[in-house]
Amino acid sequence: MLKNNNIGLIEIKNTENIKIESDFLNKNQVFLTVKREDLIHKYISGNKFRKLKYNIIEAKKQHKQTLLSFGGAYSNHIEALSFAGHELGMNTIGLIRGDELSGQPLNPTLTRAFRNGMKLVFITRKQYSRKEEKVFLMELKNDFGDFYLIPEGGTNHLAVLGCEEIIGHQEHEFDVIASSVGTGGTISGIINASSCSQKVIGFSALKGDFLKDYIVDKVNKDNWELNEEYHFGGYAKVTNELIDFINNFKMETGIPLDPIYTGKMMFGIYDLIKKGKFQKNTSILAIHTGGLQGIDGMNQVLQKKGMKLIV
Repeated sequence: MLKNNNIGLIEIKNTENIKIESDFLNKNQVFLTVKREDLIHKYISGNKFRKLKYNIIEAKKQHKQTLLSFGGAYSNHIEALSFAGHELGMNTIGLIRGDELSGQPLNPTLTRAFRNGMKLVFITRKQYSRKEEKVFLMELKNDFGDFYLIPEGGTNHLAVLGCEEIIGHQEHEFDVIASSVGTGGTISGIINASSCSQKVIGFSALKGDFLKDYIVDKVNKDNWELNEEYHFGGYAKVTNELIDFINNFKMETGIPLDPIYTGKMMFGIYDLIKKGKFQKNTSILAIHTGGLQGIDGMNQVLQKKGMKLIV
């Protein structure tokens, strides 16, 4: 049973809305506030907590002892699920994309998941593409026994319900709400909880426009748009320009950003402000969806490529 926004015995901290003060924003006469969802929990943070909340409640209702999900090698969702399972005494299984990773040293994300007791199963990309097929899921039942399935990224109708709780009455005072977009669950919840007078902008972290149909199917308003200009080449793709922005933003505001989602969103917000896309005196609420634990793994990749590191 969930009380006071907690899942079982997991201690959850309150979020904060932090107004950003800068000469750049003053010059452009735009107000920017960051909702620090990343403060909820060090590892089960932001939208990962929101998506897992009602799924874990449902798993407990069904008396399931094992949680199974899918993710890439640097999946914050997989790591968050492993921590939740560890804290709640539930078994967790992570089906990881890429069988070539089997037997290789684990990156920081998967290391923490393994230490939390998660069973890591590396599968081929062809197998991974079948993750929504009923026949494949039945095969998994035969392999791993009875489990509660949480989709890739944690996104399903229960996840959307949890993400609706990101927006409360105090967030209705803003003209624009901005969020990064991965699988579409978070932005769908935000849209449903927004007021009709607000504009919701989703900044896609993935290359391609396939998310629009998913979002349309999950929302009850049309006050939103999906911006696909700031994915920096696709999922988990970064550039030195993006890294510089993330590092400068932290230095100026004290707020760290992750390079996969929130960094790209915030870069997009600032670029749109610079281009005059927002009217004067527009108030923007940017949702910080967490994911900071993935920075260690990303820095390993960046170091191998000889690129700048995230500080």
